[in-house]
Amino acid sequence: MQVLYNLGIYFYGVAIWLAAFFHPKAKQWINGRKNIWKVLANNIPNNRTVIWVHCASLGEFEQGRPIIEAIKKKYSTPYILLTFFSPSGYEIRKHYPQADFVSYLPLDTPTNARRFLKIVQPKLVVFVKYEFWYNYLKILQQQQIQAILISAVFHLKQPFFGKWYSPFFQKILHSFNQIFVQAQSSASLLAKINILHYTVAGDTRIDRVVNIVNTACAFPLVENFVGDAPTLVCGSTWQADEAIICSFINRNESNWKFIIAPHDVSDNHIQQIKKQLQVPHFCYSEAGLVEDFSLQKVLIIDSIGMLSQLYQYGKVAYIGGGFGKGIHNTLEPAAFNLPILIGTNYEKFEEATQLIRIGGMFVVNDVETLAQHMKTLEDKKYYTEAVEKIKQFISDNQGATKKVMDYLEENQYMKQLLN
Repeated sequence: MQVLYNLGIYFYGVAIWLAAFFHPKAKQWINGRKNIWKVLANNIPNNRTVIWVHCASLGEFEQGRPIIEAIKKKYSTPYILLTFFSPSGYEIRKHYPQADFVSYLPLDTPTNARRFLKIVQPKLVVFVKYEFWYNYLKILQQQQIQAILISAVFHLKQPFFGKWYSPFFQKILHSFNQIFVQAQSSASLLAKINILHYTVAGDTRIDRVVNIVNTACAFPLVENFVGDAPTLVCGSTWQADEAIICSFINRNESNWKFIIAPHDVSDNHIQQIKKQLQVPHFCYSEAGLVEDFSLQKVLIIDSIGMLSQLYQYGKVAYIGGGFGKGIHNTLEPAAFNLPILIGTNYEKFEEATQLIRIGGMFVVNDVETLAQHMKTLEDKKYYTEAVEKIKQFISDNQGATKKVMDYLEENQYMKQLLN
């Protein structure tokens, strides 16, 4: 099975190389790894304790970030190497200030893994959520380098469970010194295959979003627009989401106001949204031209970096992406105790599954179901119950970062690293 795995990795690399001739993201993937050995050798110090944190992409980074920042806050000595597999993570976070160096991860071939670890020589490795690279983990285990997995989620469709090749992939799980899972459901699956070195810790992103709530900045312009009106904040929306949202807004005669913060803030996309709206609206960048905010129904956010803090002005949130590859960050509005509406593609998201089950999140199929959910949430008792469910969820799942740090310190990993 190891031979088949390595062949699969090799052919994956060839496929990406061929795709780079046609697809910009594949080209970024290839170009980002050019001269990587020289770059790593020039940037990884020989006289520092290296802690290597690896994330697949941007979403996983948000889960690894609280651990990086907790280590940096408590210890000044370690050198943090942050690696990404995907360009969508690397390109956005390549200048992340809490990491000493940010790099792509070379493909998981035996040769690459040996060469990478010889250069980096990490003393502690933190993999995030779904990152299971056989050759890297095998060599880490052979060299007795501590490796942990955080914010992990397991489900039956993964290769670890019930397949003829599952024993091979279970070896990967045995390579970790400790696995921190988000929920008991994941822990139960691990126990069934005799993987017992786990801790139910929750999702480190929750610690991150709670901190956003505690440090949120005020936006006077948004406050003036919202006033006393109940507001639906629509975050990270795509075209399919916006078609439903705009249709609902156009026929809505209540005193609700709406904030739309699209995933794509390009001029063309902003114009597409504006063309769909038949009610008074304006863009954040145009606010200086608006004489009376009370007459406006919709605020379109045409800049980035604000969304996570805009939920403080909402009564309900709609999170986009559910009619495409999957929903965006639902924990940010949950941290502000907002009931949440999403599209239909949410099954891969543990937090969404839990929030739907307990009654804090609701699935939208079309404009009719959106209108139905919004009407239901106008009922004070129903709304209050949904808010309380979300508050309880956030409370129950806080503290994952502390659990990871406690584990490291109780096992004296950090003390040993710093000696």
